[in-house]
Amino acid sequence: MAVATAASGCTTFATARPRSYDAVVVGAGVFGIWAAYKLHMAGRRVAVIDAVGPAHSGASSGGESRVTRCGYGEKEIYTEWAWRSIGDWQALSARSGLPIFHPMGVLWVHTQPSELVQASARVLSQRNIPFSLLAADELRRRFPVMRVGNDEAGFLEPAGGALMARRAVQSLASELKANGVTFLSGEVSPVRQEQGERGALTAVTTKSGERIDAEQFVFACGPWLDRICPDAMAKRLFVTRQEVFFFSVGAGATGDLPVWADLPFYGFPSLEGRGFKVADDTHGPPMDPDTTDRRASAAGEEAARAFLARRFPSLAKAPLNETRVCQYENSSTGHLVIDRHPGLDNVWVVGCGSGHGFKHGPAVGSHVAELVAGTAKPREPFLIAKKLRQQDRGVQ
Repeated sequence: MAVATAASGCTTFATARPRSYDAVVVGAGVFGIWAAYKLHMAGRRVAVIDAVGPAHSGASSGGESRVTRCGYGEKEIYTEWAWRSIGDWQALSARSGLPIFHPMGVLWVHTQPSELVQASARVLSQRNIPFSLLAADELRRRFPVMRVGNDEAGFLEPAGGALMARRAVQSLASELKANGVTFLSGEVSPVRQEQGERGALTAVTTKSGERIDAEQFVFACGPWLDRICPDAMAKRLFVTRQEVFFFSVGAGATGDLPVWADLPFYGFPSLEGRGFKVADDTHGPPMDPDTTDRRASAAGEEAARAFLARRFPSLAKAPLNETRVCQYENSSTGHLVIDRHPGLDNVWVVGCGSGHGFKHGPAVGSHVAELVAGTAKPREPFLIAKKLRQQDRGVQ
């Protein structure tokens, strides 16, 4: 077969030379690492490439903690995947040297009535996933650190909890390395189809000139997905600046408070002594993950303290322990992207999970492994063609 070469700095196509791996995963965040794990468990020879390393400080999976919960209103695919993923998280936590899953429950506080909570309750009931509906008086009794209005209520998922994000990804990466999966460091050059024709990718090249061959490729590059797969994701990826605050609280200051959400704010009690976490889920301004100054703003802290004064008044003047600026990387709708590249038959594009995707990592990995094996087809909510070039967020 003749060799066709893409433009300078891009990747080469359509050659008959032998492959070095069955599958190459580009990106070692939560989606990439679980895809590599599931592919490895299916007997594939796998390599993982990341520009820096698993869950590095600039990655979307590089933070401290993430929520795992099943309530998604009528969007049942996410309820299904979150519930299915919990078993994998529990197993990884059990075999890790430090806890990865803290099964402390998740509490949504809301003004009544809430269509999202009502729909979530219906879906969880149908799937026998436990939850409780708590009236205002019950919320005050169980969680006295919270100020609760008479028109408010709670939706508690006792099987949910907190995931230690960086630790989870790096622990799974260590397992894979010990079991023979290859990890490579390098910034991968952009992938482009040639002259609009469908084809197959035979290799990726790093910007240092290294070439890695494979039969199948999975690109799970987080906020860099549109740069590495521009033909698929250009103008379809929205990367936003998100500020997180940790406040110093004493032992027992929040009682039995679980992970909590009072949208747009959400947070955690002081996990492993890190501090009381408060974050605003509202999409922030656009940012460049490579060049943005990652110092939190005074305005962000002021907004977090104003929220504390309203919901957790005893914590409103707590000392600030630390801050973090991370990024969300979302599609226009908030739905994940898990689809075949529009021009390359053996390339899979995976991402757009920030804000709610981390918990689904095991299920995403399983679906990717099925797509690679040809035993599943891309699912409608995750198709690239469904992603527009302006935001209209529909998933929380």
